Amino acid sequence: MDKPEHNPDLHPQEAAQRQQVLLLRVVRISFIVLFFTVTVLTVLDIGASGEGQVGFGGVALAARWPVILGIAGMLGAVVISIDVFTQQKKIATLFSVFFGLLIAMLATVAMSSVVDLLATVYDINAPDLIATTKVLMGITLAYLSITTVLQTEDDFRLVIPYVEFAKQLRGQKPLVLDTSALIDARIVDVCSTGIIQAPIVIPSFVVDELQLLADSGDRLRRARGRRGLDVIARLQSEPLLDVSIDETPVQGKAVDQMLIQLAKSMPATIVTTDTGLSRVAGIQSLSVLNLNAVANALKPAVIPGETLQIKLIKVGEQAGQGVGYLEDGTMVVAEDGGDLVGTDVELRVTSSLQTSAGRLIFGKVNGSDDPELAAQAENESQSSDASTDQPALPRAGSLKQSPTVPEKRAGSRTSKTGRNPRR
Repeated sequence: MDKPEHNPDLHPQEAAQRQQVLLLRVVRISFIVLFFTVTVLTVLDIGASGEGQVGFGGVALAARWPVILGIAGMLGAVVISIDVFTQQKKIATLFSVFFGLLIAMLATVAMSSVVDLLATVYDINAPDLIATTKVLMGITLAYLSITTVLQTEDDFRLVIPYVEFAKQLRGQKPLVLDTSALIDARIVDVCSTGIIQAPIVIPSFVVDELQLLADSGDRLRRARGRRGLDVIARLQSEPLLDVSIDETPVQGKAVDQMLIQLAKSMPATIVTTDTGLSRVAGIQSLSVLNLNAVANALKPAVIPGETLQIKLIKVGEQAGQGVGYLEDGTMVVAEDGGDLVGTDVELRVTSSLQTSAGRLIFGKVNGSDDPELAAQAENESQSSDASTDQPALPRAGSLKQSPTVPEKRAGSRTSKTGRNPRR
């Protein structure tokens, strides 16, 4: 008989969940069998038929078998109810309950000594009353201790620094991905380079939002949701990444609000492409990693004075402006290219502006009427004329711009002759 082959298409997280469910079934069946066996062996007294026992054929019932069955049934019902109705159990909550019980026991012992001392001083001879008072006091202290620890478990680490009930991730700050970062999908390319060493956390409410988008009737929204889910699967398949789905319940109605609350409680860094979320998180002093800012920071810098070959495709917002785009999507604004829309031009970069939404490059079309270019050309021509031995002939442009140059030269010679006293 051949063994069932392992399904290679099964997601690692789904395989781990199936293994956990199978293990829980084995543990529950073992508990039921063991609990039932111990109860039956206690109720049945095999080979005994003493006084007060009811039995036949060498098998008798214990004297107080109804009480045993009642206690066993009540205890089993309580255990099964807790297991069924608390499916998402937390070790922090369990430890909080035990810690509260420990505090209550210590406080009960201390208070019992005080009760015994008062009974001795005032000569109170009522053992039943004193014992009942101690039991009720222990129950009250246990209730108060457990409720107090459960309500303040996130802040308890401030009192005892080495005891933390809240979920705190050690080492580097984890990266919490929001819906926009998963739909953007560039986070996969960044993580594949190996530069991300911090654990990646994907909240369950973000997964729910992507599932809602994937089930939408709108084709575009459905494609965005499916893309985000595919990105999660690709991140989980990366062997060098620590990706986890966080199931922590977070208070809040909107996803952005819940994301901020989760990042505060960890604490963590929010990874997003949403400018609004980045601003709100920055106001609340949370660290934010904007993928657009990372992409813009990695783009090659454009120095003013460089030339670009670009095609102007539309008119800009201001009069006379033309707009084009580089291959990476960077917007280029030609300040004097409004009349050249639809053509390929050579642009000289004048300045660039970096924003969270992207980078803007401003420039002017080469050959336009630019005073700086004219002055630079004039300086180059003068330097070339001065380097020759022969006197430079005036250019047509200079003669046209300065028609009175010959008159000034003639006048300067006359004045120079008149000022010479030897002549």
